[in-house]
Amino acid sequence: MKQTLILIVSLLLLSTVSARSQSKMSRRDYINTFKELAIKEMHRSGIPASITMAQACLESDNGNSSLAQRSNNHFGIKCKSDWKGEREFEDDDEKNECFRKYRTVFESYEDHTDYLMQTPRYAYLFKLSNKDYNAWANGLKAAGYATDPNYPARLIRIIEEERLDMLDNITPDGLSNQDIFAVKGKTHSSETRREKHKGNTFGDLTINPFGGREVKSKNELDIVYVNAGDTYESIAADLGMEPWELHVYNDLKKDAPQPEANTFLYIERKRCRALKGNDFHIVMPNETLHDISQEFGVRLNSLYFKNHLKKGSEPTVGSRIYLRKMKPKNTNDPRKTMKNE
Repeated sequence: MKQTLILIVSLLLLSTVSARSQSKMSRRDYINTFKELAIKEMHRSGIPASITMAQACLESDNGNSSLAQRSNNHFGIKCKSDWKGEREFEDDDEKNECFRKYRTVFESYEDHTDYLMQTPRYAYLFKLSNKDYNAWANGLKAAGYATDPNYPARLIRIIEEERLDMLDNITPDGLSNQDIFAVKGKTHSSETRREKHKGNTFGDLTINPFGGREVKSKNELDIVYVNAGDTYESIAADLGMEPWELHVYNDLKKDAPQPEANTFLYIERKRCRALKGNDFHIVMPNETLHDISQEFGVRLNSLYFKNHLKKGSEPTVGSRIYLRKMKPKNTNDPRKTMKNE
């Protein structure tokens, strides 16, 4: 009886291990699933899509790591002192280290971009060509992204084995004429919700009906205008989105009142800084920091951070709000005074 029980337990364990191994995502499947995110982030920031994709493959074990599975953290980014989001604790270089936790994989890719863009020690990387993955791989190691001395070589090997450098040549107007994985017998099959209603794969949309709506562009980001009687729920349903996404993309609280007619909503994440040529903005009467965030397509938290403001504070009329770079701490601008709500 005891031997029979042991045999049954052994078979169950083997079955569990087999099921887990069968469900494990391959590197190629992972790339096909998430490559559009890497390309989108490249055109937002200048980070080569090949580097982002190789880092994600390596750091997340092709999406199979416990951190990726439990926390949607695909880049192994740790909490740091300024992290205000959810947390996951896991052994790494030290025991029980704090890692960032995200609601979606999309947020992980965006935060990876933001982390590199906002951390001073990585600033020089953005002077490199986004076609030079070798320089970026070595630069990440030199800047302290990873402790593994072989980190650059491992990234480069993934890029060259999978021909990820071809991702770096895809323009915002869409896929290249030849499918990027055609050389290995693979076809481009994954299509995200956003791409379905764009009508092309990576392109910047001007106007394209979806659910009876026109998707337009502001600050090179996609927006929709609000019609009379619209709610966040009805707009999200038309666009194949979730209402919480509209709240997040527009820096709105969960209990925000329904949108007013003739205003607009971003339907993708705003940037960390304004487009070139918009270095700062002078605050007008009755204008809030949220108004400025919407006008220039810059995340509200980024404006707080760049201008050394406490969350919830509002600028005084005539003060200068920096939109692209950090506001100098030693500025003598007499209009810099802030008031707290």
